[in-house]
Amino acid sequence: MEEWKEYRLGEVYDVHNGLSKGRMFFGSGYPFLSFKTVFNNYFLPPALPDLVQSDEKEQNFYDIKRGDVFVTRTSETPEELGMSSVALRDYPLATYNGFTKRLRPKDASTIYPEFIGYYLRSTKFRAVFYGLASSMSTRASLSNGDLLEMRIFLPSLETQKSIATILKCLDDKIELNRKINSNLEEQAKALFKSWFIDFEPFKDGKFVDSELGMIPEGWKVLSLDEIADYLNGLAMQKFRPTAEEDHLPVLKIKELGQGYCDGSCDICSSDVPSQYIVNDGDVIFSWSGTLMVDVWCGGRCGLNQHLFKVTSKEYPKWFYLMWTLEHLNRFIHIAKDKAVTMGHIKREELHKAKVVVPSTAVFNKANMIFAPILNEMINTRISNRKLIAVRDTLLPKLMSGEIDVEHSKLLFI
Repeated sequence: MEEWKEYRLGEVYDVHNGLSKGRMFFGSGYPFLSFKTVFNNYFLPPALPDLVQSDEKEQNFYDIKRGDVFVTRTSETPEELGMSSVALRDYPLATYNGFTKRLRPKDASTIYPEFIGYYLRSTKFRAVFYGLASSMSTRASLSNGDLLEMRIFLPSLETQKSIATILKCLDDKIELNRKINSNLEEQAKALFKSWFIDFEPFKDGKFVDSELGMIPEGWKVLSLDEIADYLNGLAMQKFRPTAEEDHLPVLKIKELGQGYCDGSCDICSSDVPSQYIVNDGDVIFSWSGTLMVDVWCGGRCGLNQHLFKVTSKEYPKWFYLMWTLEHLNRFIHIAKDKAVTMGHIKREELHKAKVVVPSTAVFNKANMIFAPILNEMINTRISNRKLIAVRDTLLPKLMSGEIDVEHSKLLFI
């Protein structure tokens, strides 16, 4: 197995602090790399979303080129310190934030940027920053000296490229799936509005009056709680597993928002009543705190209180999902108006929320269009979850040299 060589960061990179300017200079001008963008991305996005007023001298001195590494230099939590993002191309006229540092390779021919992007986010390397931030008594701040003395281990350039290709292949597929799902979601929303809000395909037909105004003849008006069942979760702290029992992660508002259960989530007994088990494809509605509606694709788990599992014996999933989403903004407004500590909605609001139900013939036609879209979205998200698991399993093993590149390539044959 190839031996990885140890270096101080200062042997392979030069460090430079970023551009600090007053608030009045932001919001217009030229591309600007912010702390937030560095924190949220392994690699810089194709276009930087922020702008700053900068002159030619600043653009030359605080420039961004392929291979540059940007590191967050200050934080309120250990997780924020030393997060890095790597430029995979040049960014003409762009500058970078003073709360970040730029590492520029001394010899770009010996370091592959895509490899470094993964290496500096690996568990082993991140542990150094956690320890550094935790040892600081106040707000953590990374000095140039601290950064340049850190150790990295690099294989040959050929191995760097091979490792990066494997991981980037997975990430590119994950990103493609996200774009596909985003397009499918927009398509579904536009179609639903056209059919069930604006009635565009039925404009030439006869309309009748209803409590929602004029609707196509043969359609009817019902409430949300008449087209679906909204099952509230359990106080899962009452269902702790014993040492001998199998357990499940607990789905709470945080997990619903991030789309998965991680190692920090609570656990419950797997023997909770079956109706409170959440599986891939279930519609979940957070009715308290942060109100949101989503199709869960994060694996089997237990349904906590403050979340509804939405089901129906009569109507298809896409129908009650889209109608719940249609009323979400109104629910959020109601919750904010009533908020004292944690805003929420009451069940009576589900009954007040009205929907239009089409004729059987229209329903059957709509189901042939909407059901495949939703099924594809669910399958794509489940596929992404599995791809992310593969990437996150491979990443620390590849970056430590625990498994060799040739063995990992078998996954892609």
